Amino acid sequence: MNTPRTIAEYLEQLRAALAGADPALIQDALYDAEEHLRAELQEHPGLSQEDMLAKVVGSYGSPVEVAEIYRDQEIKIQRALRPPPPPKRHSLIGRFFGVAADPRTWGALFYMLLALATGIIYFTWVVTGISMSAGLAVLIIGIPFIVLFFGTVRGLSLMEGRIVETMLGVRMPRRPPYPVAGRSLMSRIGAMFTDARTWSTMLYMVLMLPLGIIYFTLTVTLLAVSIAFIGAPLAWTFGDFDHELANINWGYGAHVPTFGDALVLLVVGVLLLFATLHLVRGLGRMHGLIAKSLLVSRSVN
Repeated sequence: MNTPRTIAEYLEQLRAALAGADPALIQDALYDAEEHLRAELQEHPGLSQEDMLAKVVGSYGSPVEVAEIYRDQEIKIQRALRPPPPPKRHSLIGRFFGVAADPRTWGALFYMLLALATGIIYFTWVVTGISMSAGLAVLIIGIPFIVLFFGTVRGLSLMEGRIVETMLGVRMPRRPPYPVAGRSLMSRIGAMFTDARTWSTMLYMVLMLPLGIIYFTLTVTLLAVSIAFIGAPLAWTFGDFDHELANINWGYGAHVPTFGDALVLLVVGVLLLFATLHLVRGLGRMHGLIAKSLLVSRSVN
């Protein structure tokens, strides 16, 4: 690999050396490298980019060396952050009930409950921002407002990425794409409009409202029904109602409920609760893929 003569060549070689790595890792590595190199260039204004790179590569590392460092660090960080795996269960019953021992299940459960609130915030922010941007576009304050709005959208996407990574275990960017230096203000604004990630991020935030409603409604409803069924024996024993006036029908005719019926509801409630945990974990994995595809830049400018 040739020695890079400009920062752009260095970043291109670093991107090539990281080929096949997680897109979120590539985005973080490119951001860190460009930030470091441009800081070095500012500290040595008398040096050209080629001279600065020749001076810095020895301490910071060549693109290939930096790529290997990031790959190694990512493995160590993921090992440190990854929760202990639940014990392997070979039986069908063990796998069914073992979902409760998986920390990702509970992370996904909390995310499903949180999704409604974040969905409302994201949807309101994006729809309001787009509406105001369109309305102010004809005024002199329109351009600064649009730039500010796009900047807040990227900031919210980073915040959502941290939530997704923490609760769902999906690797997300920890740094934004580095702003390309040397461009005029209008060129940077144009780049925001032409960057597919800008629009995919807004699409994600708009989708979060219906997804959040679905996640929250499913989770709360199934949990409420499960807990109600599980509490049936207690309700039958201590509930303040007339057993003679209550009826239950299992498909072969209505009859006065007995304690045996309450025990059947208990079993159904336990099974439904664990089935709900499986569903929640599956939804968490699916949402992680959605977040990864819409929030992570596939090609960093």
